[in-house]
Amino acid sequence: SGCGTFTFLSSAIAAISGLLMGYELGLISGALLQISSILALSCKEQEIIVSSLLFGALFASLTGGFLIDRFGRRLAIIIASSLLVLGSLILLPYESYEILIVGRTAIGISISLSSIATCVYIAEIAPQHRRGLLVSLNELMIVIGILLAYISNYAFASISHGWKYMFGLVIPLGALQAIAMYFLPPSPRFLVMKKNDEAARQVLERLRETSDATQELTVIKSSLKDEHQYSFLDLFRSKNNMRARMLVGLTLVFFVQTTGQPNILFYASTVLKSVGFQSNEAASLASTGVGVVKVVSTVPATVFVDQVGSKTFLCIGSSVMAVSLVTMGLVNRNTPVNFTSVCRSQSPEDFILQRPGNFTITNGSLKDLLASMASTERLSFDAQRSPDVAWTRELNRTALEGGKSTTGSYMESGEVPVLLKWLSLASLLVYVAAFSIGLGPMSWLVLSEIFPGGIRGRAMALTSSMNWGINLLISLTFLTVTELIGLAWVCFIYTMMSLASLAFVIVFIPETKGCSLEQISMELAK
Repeated sequence: SGCGTFTFLSSAIAAISGLLMGYELGLISGALLQISSILALSCKEQEIIVSSLLFGALFASLTGGFLIDRFGRRLAIIIASSLLVLGSLILLPYESYEILIVGRTAIGISISLSSIATCVYIAEIAPQHRRGLLVSLNELMIVIGILLAYISNYAFASISHGWKYMFGLVIPLGALQAIAMYFLPPSPRFLVMKKNDEAARQVLERLRETSDATQELTVIKSSLKDEHQYSFLDLFRSKNNMRARMLVGLTLVFFVQTTGQPNILFYASTVLKSVGFQSNEAASLASTGVGVVKVVSTVPATVFVDQVGSKTFLCIGSSVMAVSLVTMGLVNRNTPVNFTSVCRSQSPEDFILQRPGNFTITNGSLKDLLASMASTERLSFDAQRSPDVAWTRELNRTALEGGKSTTGSYMESGEVPVLLKWLSLASLLVYVAAFSIGLGPMSWLVLSEIFPGGIRGRAMALTSSMNWGINLLISLTFLTVTELIGLAWVCFIYTMMSLASLAFVIVFIPETKGCSLEQISMELAK
């Protein structure tokens, strides 16, 4: 059996990739607030800096699978963390728009490559009865990374050049991971794929802490004998049911993105502000509260997945998400949301970290931009002392300028009933929690299990590229769609998606708890 200390340690070191990924995703909104004022960036430019990470990630997920299947899972993780260190180092000495794009693209390539490689590596070194726990460790690390990013955003917000510290903090961690991974064993399944049976046996003995791993080795060998002949195109053929497995994988990823998690979270502040939470309150609640809820709800999912099973968690998650989204939609049906003047500047995953009053003007002219910056600086400073004074001053200034509001969706329609206000916050947090129990960690666990070893890297890479692609698409269209149909309907659409994902899970996802990867592959090939 053996989930010894060594296996756990190896998985934990590999899962540092998750921490780095979450940190980089959550980081940019806070960093952008500083960078955009230093470099006087337009909305479009901010959007491009943010999307550059997603483009890098998309590129890596299209090409990374071959790297992982050819050179090994461990080596891919080492390359990825070295690239992260490089990308972050490029960012520090210069203050230029172009360099930011280059650095963020490199970081995007790195987190995408490491996220695929890590899931595969951990799934392949973990013993079957502990695999859920160890693979979900990665997702747990991601949400902890996001929370740490929020904390560092707060910590360095008022320090000059704080963004350099934000970007720089990952460098020692990335370097440490690269060095530590070098001393860890390669995946035994990968060694067998490369015909290196003796080494694989030694690795298995170390991982399982037993003197004889021949039995497990034989199982791995016999299953790989059947599956190492796969070519990339076999993913789309009916041989061994591969096409069906691929469709299951892609649909699952599709639901992860289209149930609205990136966006509802990304605009959490704006949404909450529109239902009557004033600036200070809303910003701190939305970002840190959401971060904490994500971490807290990912923990039970990680710990109990091997007893309860990923399918059960997916069902619970999807149904609770549907309920909380309906609630959110109904609450928001009666409240007007004005997104128009909130600059579309943050990225999909960095839910929101708007500091009080930090809104950029959508009007591109430089004079306006500078005016808005001056006002936002002053506003932030005031708001820390007394929100009311700041708001009055801001609203007066707006009135003087003939109503060109630089603030986002401040309530236009009088007070919202207290009950509705808290209801909308509660449903938002429940929604986040439901995602972190179900689709968040479980979809990646299922993906790391349902493909045969010989092609697992490429299959994960393909689903991952779908993930980044849809993420990019949705995050670029969210505001437009919301303005067209209103937030309530967006919530209702997401509700339908959650219900659809529930039906899909019940019908198509196999329950995999307690089975070895080989058993799962045999079952699915029928």
